[in-house]
Amino acid sequence: MTRPPILDPQSVPVLGTDAHLSAVPADRLRADSLRRRFGGAAGWEPEIPGDGRLFADRTPAHASVLVPLVARAAGPTVLLTRRTDHLRDHAGQISFPGGRAEDSDDDVVHTALREAQEEVGLAAEHVDVIGALPVYTTVTGFIVTPVVALVQPGFTLALDEFEVAEAFEVPLAFLMDPAHHQRHEFEFAGVQRRFLSMPWEGPGADGQVRRYFIWGATAAMLRNLYAFLAA
Repeated sequence: MTRPPILDPQSVPVLGTDAHLSAVPADRLRADSLRRRFGGAAGWEPEIPGDGRLFADRTPAHASVLVPLVARAAGPTVLLTRRTDHLRDHAGQISFPGGRAEDSDDDVVHTALREAQEEVGLAAEHVDVIGALPVYTTVTGFIVTPVVALVQPGFTLALDEFEVAEAFEVPLAFLMDPAHHQRHEFEFAGVQRRFLSMPWEGPGADGQVRRYFIWGATAAMLRNLYAFLAA
């Protein structure tokens, strides 16, 4: 292992936000606009391609996540999960539904849909895949394809209690406003490390308002989505 994991990201100082950048306009977050944008996605390069240097003891593996954009009447939301605390990787972190590709998967979309079904019980009949962002490579060696989909309300979730502690939704407009994108930096063993976070306070699945600290790979992929929609 070439560097230790960040165990307490909320304690890492915030350098600032990107409030000087414009939020994605509301009309670009409509379903029809999103479809058109992903229809012309060829050749786009992500702002953040990955976490940086990999752990030396990890063999790279392919994975997919589903970026579920739920078409709520008040505006689209992003369906996210909070991982259970006992997992070996990403315990307690906020993430998209997703996971490692299996030999039986037809492609990256199949992986994302299968994992979303297994983790949160999101049935494919509610999911309309509109495209994908470029791959994101994590420090733990996963080469992740973010598969973006529009999700129609009316679904009922059934969480895998071993992997998922909670599923909740965050307004897409909040996440697509860089005023909410915090930049963190610290030094370890003479090396500067940086990451983004997007803390959000809102109701969970139980209706109780709490603080969700979205950071790391999930925040980076959301930032890539922002850059893509803002371009």
